[in-house]
Amino acid sequence: MIAADLLASTTQLIGGLFYLGLMLHAIWRAPWLELFSDSRRQHLLFGTVLALFLLWLVRRDFVSGLSFHFIGMTAVTLLLDWPLAMLAGLAAQVGLLLLGRQDLAALGVNGLLLVAIPVSITEGCALLVERAQPRNLFVYIFCSGFFPAALSALACLLAGFGVLWMDGRYEMPPWLLDYLGYLWLVMFPEAFINGAVVSGLVVYCPEWLETFNRSRYLQAPWRDDEPQ
Repeated sequence: MIAADLLASTTQLIGGLFYLGLMLHAIWRAPWLELFSDSRRQHLLFGTVLALFLLWLVRRDFVSGLSFHFIGMTAVTLLLDWPLAMLAGLAAQVGLLLLGRQDLAALGVNGLLLVAIPVSITEGCALLVERAQPRNLFVYIFCSGFFPAALSALACLLAGFGVLWMDGRYEMPPWLLDYLGYLWLVMFPEAFINGAVVSGLVVYCPEWLETFNRSRYLQAPWRDDEPQ
């Protein structure tokens, strides 16, 4: 998460406009009819917003204006599908904003980094997995949960550093390349947390996952065999 003081006014404006456009598109594509008619989905949405809000509160703030915390959007995307996941991320951001833990001017840029990028990567990986139509449950857990979360963390970090570098308002340390090895220390915990959540949901509550094909992944093993 980046403070507004580290972002140029042009970057804040462009980020806000892009984020607003994505949110309007998410609102347009969200399944409002199913959401209003299904109390279970409403509870999942509100519970996910609360979990995201609490997860993003557990963070490390640096004097420079940067903050580090886990993202968690991969599991949210698999749980709610991408339109509601985008709106859940926005709601969690608003909660941080009301507590003074996020700057309003940087809401768009941070939304692109923490919400739009992870949701896009997760949705893309989920579509690729669904197109392949695997029958192995671990393919869904690793290729839709674990690896997309790691890629999301990597993309978020690189995009954040790219924004700071383009604005030129944040003095990059001369030994920045030495930190590339620490990316694994960021990617693996993010992947582990999301993968563990997805694994738990698949085992105990597979019906909660909007992107999980229960008829294919949980079918009886003898159905894969040729008739005897």
